[in-house]
Amino acid sequence: MRYRTFGKLDFAPSALGFGAMRLPVLAKDSKDGKDGKDGSGPPRIDEQRATDMLRRAVEAGVNYVDTAYVYHGGESEPWLGRALRQVASDLYGPGSPGLAELRRRVKVATKLPVSKMEQRDDAERLFSEQLERLQLDSIDYYLLHGLGAGSLAKLREFDVLGWAERALADGRIGHLGFSFHDEYTVFEELVDATDLWEFCQVQYNYMDEDYQAGTRGLEYAVAKGLGVIVMEPLRGGQLARRPPQAVAALWAAADVRREAAGLAPAPLSPVDWALQWVWNRPEVSFLLSGMSAMEQLDENIASAERSAPGTLDDDELETCRRVRDAYLELSPIPCTSCRYCLPCPSGVAIPEVFEIYNEAEIYSGGAAAARFAYGWLAESERAELCTQCGACEEACPQKIAIVDWLEKVQQFLAVGE
Repeated sequence: MRYRTFGKLDFAPSALGFGAMRLPVLAKDSKDGKDGKDGSGPPRIDEQRATDMLRRAVEAGVNYVDTAYVYHGGESEPWLGRALRQVASDLYGPGSPGLAELRRRVKVATKLPVSKMEQRDDAERLFSEQLERLQLDSIDYYLLHGLGAGSLAKLREFDVLGWAERALADGRIGHLGFSFHDEYTVFEELVDATDLWEFCQVQYNYMDEDYQAGTRGLEYAVAKGLGVIVMEPLRGGQLARRPPQAVAALWAAADVRREAAGLAPAPLSPVDWALQWVWNRPEVSFLLSGMSAMEQLDENIASAERSAPGTLDDDELETCRRVRDAYLELSPIPCTSCRYCLPCPSGVAIPEVFEIYNEAEIYSGGAAAARFAYGWLAESERAELCTQCGACEEACPQKIAIVDWLEKVQQFLAVGE
């Protein structure tokens, strides 16, 4: 495993961090595949597969695990609490000594759900609940989750930074940071809001170089001495899929050049290209990947072991720019399937609906293919149930005009184009 620097912190993070947002889940048709007696809840985590993946990651040298209060409908943190103990026992021996050794080697990060705060004591209440879920007495890296426009006012109203400073002082939090989804100017305002920040987490990939915090935010944070964690390096898995013909041709031409130059490996997978693009930036401390299968984990580990700043040459960076332009011409809705828009009050499965539409556009399947895929979606989750309440748009970190797009998708699926 390759290791990098993390701002001013005395910690060398693995190039790849383990994200616990998209863990493997039980099949929906499994008897135990959904929470709730009526089967209406989110798919449940496949705990054995997820724990096996975490063990494999630790064995490979991954030393940072990231979760959050809201991931997997609130089940990610409790899973991680159990998984840490199992992995510690398997690798370092049972009981407290094994867990202490794992905690020495692997850092745990989670996030305060600022959006759920309604009064001043909520930070302490939620944090205490997180410690209980994780079965820990302290959090190594603690983030204020999903900050954006208006967040500072809420942090001040509820004295969240004052609470965080006290938690840092008493050792229950090791280091404080924030994750971000908004425009660059808001990012700059948040970075400058307090001296307590030691790191931040931003969305960054070759499609989003100029989106949200973007490259400017990356450089601004580093100039302020912050470590920078990259999330969504594969844009919610979009960049890992079999590429459309126009994109595949660009990757193939780049692979031919790599092979002619004697560079290994050749060819690179779309996943490799996307991850190496992020790792190519020296400002990036490390990236988080939300992996849902062992095969994905193994591919990401192998890619991480080949990573380093400055590994892509000018021609390869130009290829990535051309790929971005090709995708932008094909993909109309910039949804990353982060699922912040859920639950929809009307039950609409917004990310799934958008994925069907985007795939029809990207892969040129047209309305017929989209209708076929739409037929597998439960009637209780379809776009026509949208009441245009706007709750999803308030929660969307991508600032997508979700209501308008749902109407357009419904028209497309109903009558075609």
